Amino acid sequence: MRKYLANLRRSRVEFGFGQEDEDFRAEVRGWLGVHAGGVTDRRTWERTLGAAGWIGLGWGASGFGNRTAGLTQQVVWAEEYARSGAPPRSGHIGENLLGPTLIAHGTDEQKSRFLPPIAAGAELWCQGYSEPGAGSDLAGIRTAAVREPGGRTYRVTGQKIWTSLAHEADWCFVLARTEPGSVRHHGLTFLLVPMDQPGRIEVRPIRQMTGTSDFNEVFFDGAHAEHVVGGEGNGWRVAMSLLGFERGVSTLAQQIGFAEELGAVVRAAEESGAVHDPVVRERLVRQWAELRTMRWNALRTLGGSGDAGAPSVAKLLWAGWHQRLGELAVLVRGAAASVGPADWSAATPYELDASQHLFLFSRADTIYGGSDQIQRTIIAERVLGLPREPKGAV
Repeated sequence: MRKYLANLRRSRVEFGFGQEDEDFRAEVRGWLGVHAGGVTDRRTWERTLGAAGWIGLGWGASGFGNRTAGLTQQVVWAEEYARSGAPPRSGHIGENLLGPTLIAHGTDEQKSRFLPPIAAGAELWCQGYSEPGAGSDLAGIRTAAVREPGGRTYRVTGQKIWTSLAHEADWCFVLARTEPGSVRHHGLTFLLVPMDQPGRIEVRPIRQMTGTSDFNEVFFDGAHAEHVVGGEGNGWRVAMSLLGFERGVSTLAQQIGFAEELGAVVRAAEESGAVHDPVVRERLVRQWAELRTMRWNALRTLGGSGDAGAPSVAKLLWAGWHQRLGELAVLVRGAAASVGPADWSAATPYELDASQHLFLFSRADTIYGGSDQIQRTIIAERVLGLPREPKGAV
Protein backbone atom coordinates (compact mmCIF):
# COMPACT_ATOMS: atom_id res chain seq x y z
CA MET A 1 0.00 0.00 0.00
CA ARG A 2 2.77 2.43 0.89
CA LYS A 3 4.44 1.66 -2.44
CA TYR A 4 1.23 2.49 -4.31
CA LEU A 5 0.74 5.75 -2.44
CA ALA A 6 4.26 6.79 -3.39
CA ASN A 7 3.60 5.83 -7.00
CA LEU A 8 0.34 7.80 -7.02
CA ARG A 9 2.23 10.92 -6.00
CA ARG A 10 4.74 10.37 -8.81
CA SER A 11 2.48 8.84 -11.47
CA ARG A 12 3.28 10.03 -15.01
CA VAL A 13 3.33 7.18 -17.51
CA GLU A 14 -0.36 6.20 -17.36
CA PHE A 15 -1.44 9.60 -18.69
CA GLY A 16 1.04 9.64 -21.53
CA PHE A 17 3.47 12.30 -20.32
CA GLY A 18 6.20 12.98 -22.87
CA GLN A 19 9.66 14.48 -22.58
CA GLU A 20 8.30 18.01 -23.05
CA ASP A 21 5.97 17.41 -20.11
CA GLU A 22 8.84 16.11 -17.99
CA ASP A 23 10.92 19.18 -18.82
CA PHE A 24 7.95 21.30 -17.80
CA ARG A 25 7.64 19.27 -14.59
CA ALA A 26 11.26 19.99 -13.73
CA GLU A 27 10.70 23.71 -14.30
CA VAL A 28 7.53 23.71 -12.18
CA ARG A 29 9.13 21.73 -9.37
CA GLY A 30 12.20 23.95 -9.35
CA TRP A 31 10.17 27.17 -9.25
CA LEU A 32 7.85 25.93 -6.50
CA GLY A 33 10.81 24.65 -4.53
CA VAL A 34 12.23 28.16 -4.44
CA HIS A 35 9.03 30.19 -3.96
CA ALA A 36 6.36 28.03 -2.24
CA GLY A 37 7.94 27.76 1.18
CA GLY A 38 7.00 30.10 3.99
CA VAL A 39 4.10 31.82 2.24
CA THR A 40 2.07 33.75 4.83
CA ASP A 41 -0.04 36.16 2.76
CA ARG A 42 -2.18 34.42 0.16
CA ARG A 43 -3.03 37.59 -1.78
CA THR A 44 0.65 38.38 -2.23
CA TRP A 45 1.16 34.76 -3.26
CA GLU A 46 -1.44 35.13 -6.02
CA ARG A 47 0.46 38.12 -7.40
CA THR A 48 3.68 36.11 -7.25
CA LEU A 49 2.07 33.30 -9.26
CA GLY A 50 0.70 35.79 -11.77
CA ALA A 51 4.00 37.59 -12.24
CA ALA A 52 5.69 34.25 -12.98
CA GLY A 53 3.03 33.29 -15.52
CA TRP A 54 1.41 30.39 -13.64
CA ILE A 55 -2.22 31.62 -13.73
CA GLY A 56 -4.48 30.87 -16.68
CA LEU A 57 -2.58 27.86 -18.05
CA GLY A 58 -5.83 26.33 -19.28
CA TRP A 59 -7.13 29.41 -21.08
CA GLY A 60 -5.60 28.26 -24.35
CA ALA A 61 -5.30 30.76 -27.16
CA SER A 62 -7.56 33.37 -25.55
CA GLY A 63 -4.66 35.81 -25.46
CA PHE A 64 -5.46 36.87 -21.90
CA GLY A 65 -3.64 34.21 -19.88
CA ASN A 66 0.04 33.85 -19.15
CA ARG A 67 1.74 30.72 -20.42
CA THR A 68 -0.15 28.47 -22.80
CA ALA A 69 -0.12 24.87 -21.55
CA GLY A 70 -1.69 21.75 -22.98
CA LEU A 71 -3.79 19.33 -20.94
CA THR A 72 -0.86 17.17 -19.83
CA GLN A 73 1.10 20.19 -18.66
CA GLN A 74 -1.93 21.49 -16.77
CA VAL A 75 -2.04 18.12 -14.99
CA VAL A 76 1.68 18.40 -14.25
CA TRP A 77 1.23 21.87 -12.75
CA ALA A 78 -1.75 20.81 -10.62
CA GLU A 79 -0.01 17.71 -9.29
CA GLU A 80 3.29 19.42 -8.55
CA TYR A 81 1.47 22.29 -6.84
CA ALA A 82 -0.37 19.82 -4.59
CA ARG A 83 2.87 17.99 -3.85
CA SER A 84 4.84 21.16 -3.06
CA GLY A 85 2.94 22.05 0.10
CA ALA A 86 2.10 25.50 -1.28
CA PRO A 87 -0.92 27.18 0.36
CA PRO A 88 -4.48 26.69 -0.93
CA ARG A 89 -5.23 29.08 -3.77
CA SER A 90 -7.29 32.23 -3.19
CA GLY A 91 -7.58 32.90 -6.92
CA HIS A 92 -8.82 29.51 -8.12
CA ILE A 93 -12.46 30.65 -8.43
CA GLY A 94 -11.55 33.44 -10.81
CA GLU A 95 -9.00 31.38 -12.73
CA ASN A 96 -10.80 28.05 -13.04
CA LEU A 97 -14.47 29.08 -13.02
CA LEU A 98 -15.03 32.67 -14.11
CA GLY A 99 -12.09 32.86 -16.53
CA PRO A 100 -13.23 29.99 -18.81
CA THR A 101 -16.83 31.22 -18.55
CA LEU A 102 -15.89 34.70 -19.77
CA ILE A 103 -13.85 33.19 -22.60
CA ALA A 104 -16.91 31.19 -23.65
CA HIS A 105 -19.69 33.75 -23.05
CA GLY A 106 -18.20 37.17 -22.29
CA THR A 107 -17.96 40.17 -24.57
CA ASP A 108 -14.60 41.43 -25.80
CA GLU A 109 -14.96 44.33 -23.38
CA GLN A 110 -15.55 41.98 -20.45
CA LYS A 111 -12.62 39.76 -21.38
CA SER A 112 -10.30 42.77 -21.64
CA ARG A 113 -11.50 44.16 -18.32
CA PHE A 114 -11.53 41.06 -16.14
CA LEU A 115 -9.18 38.38 -17.51
CA PRO A 116 -5.86 40.28 -17.23
CA PRO A 117 -6.32 41.12 -13.51
CA ILE A 118 -7.20 37.46 -12.81
CA ALA A 119 -4.10 36.30 -14.70
CA ALA A 120 -1.99 38.79 -12.73
CA GLY A 121 -3.40 37.59 -9.39
CA ALA A 122 -4.59 41.15 -8.77
CA GLU A 123 -8.35 40.56 -8.40
CA LEU A 124 -9.97 37.74 -6.42
CA TRP A 125 -13.45 36.34 -7.02
CA CYS A 126 -16.18 34.48 -5.15
CA GLN A 127 -19.27 32.63 -6.38
CA GLY A 128 -22.79 33.83 -5.53
CA TYR A 129 -24.93 30.77 -6.24
CA SER A 130 -26.33 28.98 -3.16
CA GLU A 131 -29.06 30.56 -1.03
CA PRO A 132 -30.59 29.64 2.35
CA GLY A 133 -33.89 28.58 0.78
CA ALA A 134 -32.39 26.86 -2.25
CA GLY A 135 -29.22 25.02 -1.27
CA SER A 136 -28.29 22.59 -4.02
CA ASP A 137 -31.46 23.50 -5.94
CA LEU A 138 -29.85 26.27 -7.94
CA ALA A 139 -33.02 26.93 -9.95
CA GLY A 140 -34.84 27.89 -6.76
CA ILE A 141 -32.91 31.09 -6.05
CA ARG A 142 -34.74 34.26 -5.01
CA THR A 143 -32.03 36.95 -5.11
CA ALA A 144 -33.47 39.66 -7.39
CA ALA A 145 -31.83 42.19 -9.68
CA VAL A 146 -33.77 45.17 -11.05
CA ARG A 147 -32.40 47.28 -13.88
CA GLU A 148 -32.49 51.00 -13.33
CA PRO A 149 -34.69 52.84 -15.85
CA GLY A 150 -32.83 53.86 -18.98
CA GLY A 151 -29.50 52.47 -17.80
CA ARG A 152 -27.38 49.34 -17.72
CA THR A 153 -26.98 49.23 -13.94
CA TYR A 154 -28.83 46.63 -11.88
CA ARG A 155 -29.71 46.79 -8.20
CA VAL A 156 -29.16 43.40 -6.53
CA THR A 157 -31.07 42.46 -3.39
CA GLY A 158 -31.00 39.11 -1.62
CA GLN A 159 -28.80 36.68 0.27
CA LYS A 160 -26.20 34.10 -0.73
CA ILE A 161 -24.72 31.49 1.59
CA TRP A 162 -21.72 29.13 1.74
CA THR A 163 -19.84 31.71 -0.32
CA SER A 164 -16.21 30.60 -0.29
CA LEU A 165 -13.60 33.35 0.21
CA ALA A 166 -16.17 36.16 0.08
CA HIS A 167 -14.26 37.85 2.91
CA GLU A 168 -11.22 38.15 0.61
CA ALA A 169 -12.86 38.65 -2.79
CA ASP A 170 -12.88 41.84 -4.84
CA TRP A 171 -15.74 40.65 -7.08
CA CYS A 172 -18.58 38.15 -6.99
CA PHE A 173 -20.38 36.55 -9.93
CA VAL A 174 -24.03 36.35 -8.92
CA LEU A 175 -26.93 34.39 -10.34
CA ALA A 176 -30.00 36.57 -9.81
CA ARG A 177 -33.62 36.67 -10.92
CA THR A 178 -34.20 39.60 -13.28
CA GLU A 179 -37.69 38.67 -14.50
CA PRO A 180 -40.33 39.23 -11.78
CA GLY A 181 -42.64 36.26 -11.39
CA SER A 182 -40.34 33.87 -13.24
CA VAL A 183 -39.83 30.38 -11.82
CA ARG A 184 -37.12 27.75 -11.83
CA HIS A 185 -34.39 28.26 -14.46
CA HIS A 186 -36.30 30.94 -16.38
CA GLY A 187 -35.64 34.66 -15.91
CA LEU A 188 -32.16 34.31 -14.40
CA THR A 189 -29.16 36.52 -15.22
CA PHE A 190 -25.44 36.11 -14.57
CA LEU A 191 -24.08 39.35 -13.06
CA LEU A 192 -20.61 40.53 -12.04
CA VAL A 193 -20.82 42.47 -8.77
CA PRO A 194 -18.01 44.47 -7.12
CA MET A 195 -17.72 43.55 -3.43
CA ASP A 196 -16.45 46.94 -2.23
CA GLN A 197 -19.86 48.53 -1.66
CA PRO A 198 -20.14 49.54 2.02
CA GLY A 199 -23.73 49.63 3.20
CA ARG A 200 -24.90 47.66 0.17
CA ILE A 201 -22.98 44.40 0.68
CA GLU A 202 -22.36 42.71 4.03
CA VAL A 203 -20.20 39.60 4.48
CA ARG A 204 -20.65 37.47 7.60
CA PRO A 205 -18.19 34.60 8.16
CA ILE A 206 -19.69 31.21 9.05
CA ARG A 207 -17.77 29.40 11.80
CA GLN A 208 -17.27 25.74 10.94
CA MET A 209 -16.76 22.76 13.23
CA THR A 210 -13.03 22.96 12.51
CA GLY A 211 -12.86 26.49 13.93
CA THR A 212 -12.17 27.99 10.49
CA SER A 213 -14.40 30.36 8.55
CA ASP A 214 -13.81 29.62 4.87
CA PHE A 215 -17.50 30.10 4.02
CA ASN A 216 -19.64 33.19 4.40
CA GLU A 217 -23.12 34.62 4.22
CA VAL A 218 -23.38 37.55 1.80
CA PHE A 219 -26.24 40.06 2.00
CA PHE A 220 -26.99 42.35 -0.96
CA ASP A 221 -29.04 45.47 -0.25
CA GLY A 222 -29.39 47.30 -3.55
CA ALA A 223 -25.83 46.53 -4.63
CA HIS A 224 -24.76 47.92 -8.02
CA ALA A 225 -23.93 45.61 -10.93
CA GLU A 226 -23.19 46.79 -14.45
CA HIS A 227 -21.81 43.69 -16.16
CA VAL A 228 -24.09 40.95 -17.55
CA VAL A 229 -22.48 37.81 -18.97
CA GLY A 230 -24.35 36.02 -21.77
CA GLY A 231 -27.27 38.46 -21.92
CA GLU A 232 -30.23 39.13 -19.63
CA GLY A 233 -32.35 36.05 -19.00
CA ASN A 234 -29.63 33.63 -20.09
CA GLY A 235 -28.18 33.12 -16.62
CA TRP A 236 -29.09 29.46 -16.36
CA ARG A 237 -27.19 28.58 -19.55
CA VAL A 238 -24.12 30.51 -18.39
CA ALA A 239 -24.31 29.04 -14.89
CA MET A 240 -24.48 25.48 -16.21
CA SER A 241 -21.54 26.17 -18.50
CA LEU A 242 -19.53 27.42 -15.53
CA LEU A 243 -20.31 24.30 -13.51
CA GLY A 244 -18.92 22.26 -16.38
CA PHE A 245 -15.53 23.87 -15.74
CA GLU A 246 -15.67 23.15 -12.01
CA ARG A 247 -14.29 19.63 -12.02
CA GLY A 248 -11.39 19.09 -14.37
CA VAL A 249 -7.62 18.94 -13.98
CA SER A 250 -7.93 19.97 -10.32
CA THR A 251 -9.48 16.56 -9.57
CA LEU A 252 -6.13 14.86 -10.10
CA ALA A 253 -4.38 17.35 -7.86
CA GLN A 254 -7.04 16.76 -5.23
CA GLN A 255 -6.20 13.06 -5.33
CA ILE A 256 -2.55 13.79 -4.59
CA GLY A 257 -3.72 15.42 -1.37
CA PHE A 258 -6.00 12.46 -0.68
CA ALA A 259 -3.04 10.09 -1.09
CA GLU A 260 -1.06 12.12 1.45
CA GLU A 261 -3.95 11.93 3.92
CA LEU A 262 -4.39 8.19 3.40
CA GLY A 263 -0.67 7.67 3.95
CA ALA A 264 -0.93 9.53 7.27
CA VAL A 265 -3.86 7.32 8.33
CA VAL A 266 -1.87 4.17 7.46
CA ARG A 267 1.07 5.40 9.55
CA ALA A 268 -1.26 6.20 12.46
CA ALA A 269 -2.75 2.70 12.24
CA GLU A 270 0.75 1.20 12.40
CA GLU A 271 1.73 3.37 15.36
CA SER A 272 -1.43 2.60 17.35
CA GLY A 273 -1.45 -1.11 16.48
CA ALA A 274 -4.87 -0.80 14.84
CA VAL A 275 -3.39 -2.19 11.63
CA HIS A 276 -3.45 -5.66 13.23
CA ASP A 277 -7.25 -5.55 13.38
CA PRO A 278 -8.50 -7.39 10.25
CA VAL A 279 -11.51 -5.08 9.95
CA VAL A 280 -9.26 -2.01 9.98
CA ARG A 281 -6.93 -3.59 7.43
CA GLU A 282 -9.88 -4.32 5.16
CA ARG A 283 -11.03 -0.70 5.38
CA LEU A 284 -7.54 0.61 4.64
CA VAL A 285 -7.25 -1.61 1.57
CA ARG A 286 -10.69 -0.52 0.40
CA GLN A 287 -9.72 3.16 0.71
CA TRP A 288 -6.57 2.44 -1.30
CA ALA A 289 -8.48 0.59 -4.04
CA GLU A 290 -11.17 3.25 -4.30
CA LEU A 291 -8.59 6.03 -4.56
CA ARG A 292 -6.96 4.21 -7.44
CA THR A 293 -10.35 3.81 -9.11
CA MET A 294 -10.99 7.54 -8.75
CA ARG A 295 -7.72 8.30 -10.49
CA TRP A 296 -8.54 6.02 -13.40
CA ASN A 297 -11.97 7.60 -13.70
CA ALA A 298 -10.47 11.11 -13.67
CA LEU A 299 -7.96 10.19 -16.36
CA ARG A 300 -10.70 8.60 -18.45
CA THR A 301 -12.80 11.76 -18.20
CA LEU A 302 -9.91 14.08 -19.05
CA GLY A 303 -9.12 11.90 -22.02
CA GLY A 304 -12.50 12.76 -23.52
CA SER A 305 -14.20 9.41 -22.96
CA GLY A 306 -16.47 10.58 -20.15
CA ASP A 307 -20.22 11.04 -20.40
CA ALA A 308 -22.70 13.73 -19.35
CA GLY A 309 -22.79 12.36 -15.81
CA ALA A 310 -19.02 12.16 -15.33
CA PRO A 311 -18.77 15.22 -13.02
CA SER A 312 -21.59 13.89 -10.83
CA VAL A 313 -20.02 10.42 -10.69
CA ALA A 314 -16.68 11.95 -9.71
CA LYS A 315 -18.29 14.05 -6.95
CA LEU A 316 -20.09 11.01 -5.53
CA LEU A 317 -16.89 8.99 -5.54
CA TRP A 318 -14.59 11.45 -3.83
CA ALA A 319 -17.07 12.96 -1.35
CA GLY A 320 -18.04 9.62 0.17
CA TRP A 321 -14.45 8.37 0.02
CA HIS A 322 -13.09 11.39 1.85
CA GLN A 323 -15.79 11.24 4.50
CA ARG A 324 -15.05 7.57 5.16
CA LEU A 325 -11.34 8.40 5.39
CA GLY A 326 -12.12 10.98 8.08
CA GLU A 327 -14.01 8.36 10.05
CA LEU A 328 -11.13 5.90 9.64
CA ALA A 329 -8.60 8.53 10.72
CA VAL A 330 -10.15 8.82 14.18
CA LEU A 331 -10.93 5.09 14.39
CA VAL A 332 -7.29 4.02 14.08
CA ARG A 333 -6.24 6.44 16.83
CA GLY A 334 -8.78 5.10 19.29
CA ALA A 335 -9.71 7.09 22.38
CA ALA A 336 -6.86 9.55 21.81
CA ALA A 337 -8.76 11.00 18.86
CA SER A 338 -11.47 12.32 21.18
CA VAL A 339 -9.02 14.31 23.31
CA GLY A 340 -8.94 17.94 22.28
CA PRO A 341 -9.46 21.48 23.58
CA ALA A 342 -11.27 21.95 26.86
CA ASP A 343 -13.92 23.97 25.03
CA TRP A 344 -14.60 22.49 21.59
CA SER A 345 -17.08 25.25 20.77
CA ALA A 346 -14.28 27.82 21.01
CA ALA A 347 -11.54 25.70 19.42
CA THR A 348 -9.24 27.19 16.82
CA PRO A 349 -7.93 25.16 13.89
CA TYR A 350 -4.52 25.11 15.53
CA GLU A 351 -5.88 23.16 18.51
CA LEU A 352 -7.06 20.25 16.35
CA ASP A 353 -4.70 17.56 15.12
CA ALA A 354 -4.75 16.36 11.52
CA SER A 355 -7.10 13.42 12.10
CA GLN A 356 -9.63 15.53 14.02
CA HIS A 357 -9.58 18.25 11.36
CA LEU A 358 -10.01 15.65 8.60
CA PHE A 359 -12.94 14.02 10.40
CA LEU A 360 -14.77 17.28 11.12
CA PHE A 361 -14.15 19.00 7.78
CA SER A 362 -15.08 15.96 5.68
CA ARG A 363 -18.58 15.86 7.21
CA ALA A 364 -19.52 18.58 4.70
CA ASP A 365 -18.06 16.82 1.65
CA THR A 366 -21.32 15.07 0.76
CA ILE A 367 -23.25 18.37 0.97
CA TYR A 368 -21.30 21.23 -0.64
CA GLY A 369 -20.78 21.42 -4.39
CA GLY A 370 -24.10 19.63 -4.90
CA SER A 371 -25.27 17.10 -2.32
CA ASP A 372 -25.10 13.35 -2.94
CA GLN A 373 -28.85 13.31 -3.44
CA ILE A 374 -28.63 15.96 -6.16
CA GLN A 375 -25.79 14.11 -7.90
CA ARG A 376 -27.75 10.85 -7.93
CA THR A 377 -30.77 12.61 -9.39
CA ILE A 378 -28.63 14.09 -12.17
CA ILE A 379 -27.20 10.68 -13.01
CA ALA A 380 -30.62 9.03 -12.92
CA GLU A 381 -32.33 11.59 -15.14
CA ARG A 382 -29.61 12.75 -17.52
CA VAL A 383 -27.55 9.57 -17.93
CA LEU A 384 -29.81 6.61 -17.18
CA GLY A 385 -32.91 8.25 -18.65
CA LEU A 386 -35.11 7.46 -15.67
CA PRO A 387 -38.36 9.42 -15.15
CA ARG A 388 -37.78 12.91 -13.81
CA GLU A 389 -38.30 13.48 -10.13
CA PRO A 390 -41.62 15.28 -9.42
CA LYS A 391 -41.09 18.91 -8.45
CA GLY A 392 -42.97 20.47 -5.57
CA ALA A 393 -45.17 23.49 -6.00
CA VAL A 394 -43.28 26.78 -6.40
